[in-house]
Amino acid sequence: MILWSRVQELRDEVGDEDFAEVVELFLEEVEAALDRLATAPENVREELHFLKGSALNLGFRGLALACLTAEQSEDGAMDLSDLPSIYRNSKTKFLDELDLAA
Repeated sequence: MILWSRVQELRDEVGDEDFAEVVELFLEEVEAALDRLATAPENVREELHFLKGSALNLGFRGLALACLTAEQSEDGAMDLSDLPSIYRNSKTKFLDELDLAA
């Protein structure tokens, strides 16, 4: 679900103080994107692409894979209903175990 090696790599790249800011911004932006998908999915593929990239950057592997699957849907019937719960579960695990990964 969480790729902890990526989390540590990012933390090492930016430092602890900036890492906290990156995490805060990530959470805000992902929640805003999920809200947009739920209320007015006009640019579904673009939102999914953004979510996938953001998730990969912070090690949210499960969310990234779910976004990739939906983004690559060929029939236009993308199932986005699992994305919020995947995100919430990943966020909970991430925040609960973040200090342990340091």
